[in-house]
Amino acid sequence: MTGRLTTCRWGVLALFCAALAGCSSEPGRQAPGGPTLAEVRARGYVRCGAGRDTVGFSAPDAHGRWRGLDVDTCRAVAVAALGDRDKVRFVPLTGQQRITALLTGEIDVLPRTTTWTLQRDAGGINFTIPNYYDFTAFMIRADSGARALRDLDGASICVQTGSLTEIVFADVARRHGLTLHPVIFDNVQSTRQAFLSGRCDALATDQSALVALRALEPDRRYTIIPASDDIAPLTPAVRHGDDQWFDIVKFAIEALIVAEHLGIDRDNVEAMRGSRDPAIRRFLGVEPGNGRALGIRDDFAYQIVRQVGNYAQVYDDNLGARSGLNIPRGPNRLRRDGGLMLPIGFY
Repeated sequence: MTGRLTTCRWGVLALFCAALAGCSSEPGRQAPGGPTLAEVRARGYVRCGAGRDTVGFSAPDAHGRWRGLDVDTCRAVAVAALGDRDKVRFVPLTGQQRITALLTGEIDVLPRTTTWTLQRDAGGINFTIPNYYDFTAFMIRADSGARALRDLDGASICVQTGSLTEIVFADVARRHGLTLHPVIFDNVQSTRQAFLSGRCDALATDQSALVALRALEPDRRYTIIPASDDIAPLTPAVRHGDDQWFDIVKFAIEALIVAEHLGIDRDNVEAMRGSRDPAIRRFLGVEPGNGRALGIRDDFAYQIVRQVGNYAQVYDDNLGARSGLNIPRGPNRLRRDGGLMLPIGFY
């Protein structure tokens, strides 16, 4: 009896090990191609959802060129998939349109200031890696006299429909026993213009968007009041059902973060290829395997840093000192610096 049990145990163990080996990702084996990557390669560019009026995240500049943190995030995905930051098309979408556009296949990735939530995640999309941590806030005129949430009791609030702000707005009113009167609009520009024209007492949206708007209105004075201490992870998303594309987008974003963690940027990336540090060599594709595991080129992270930059550079270009917005990084610092941006190992 003992011999049979022992034989059975060894048989189960052998089957388990075989199954585990079959599920492992061998450095020399290329991941099978998924439908999205195949479509992107056949088309020749990545389609990204964008917000036309979200300065700092995605908006055309005076020359019609798209700029912003989400724009550069999408360019990083284009580099990973196609090797070229310019092989991308931006599809302007409102808050109501964005998730539907992703679900119906109008776009390949949605990096448009969308907060990762349970119901959105369960509704047919996969959130990848947060590229910005934000929070909802109210902006009021500095001469209104309001300094705290309780001072907003009875106020009219401009709110964009189809956004998480609607839910946060209702939660704040209930939690603090406030009477707040929502004035609903279907796009960013209409919501902002209504507030600026005096139709509403306050404007509710992401704090970063309020800081950007305040920077664009230098002749007016505004105060920003946090709606709560809840952090909203703004996270690029893809459709359910294509794990390879999900992984490619995740690690394209992670490449920006890990590059900063390793001290690699646009200016030194060429020299860093000569490093003896094994982590740097794997990250840059000098030692092969990572790209092949995703079904893309091994030096995809090197190309992302060379063509786009690391996360610190992308942040400064679009939201920090070089952008003119000067939004402090706060929770968007690396984990080692007290923030929430967590590098994931490239091995």
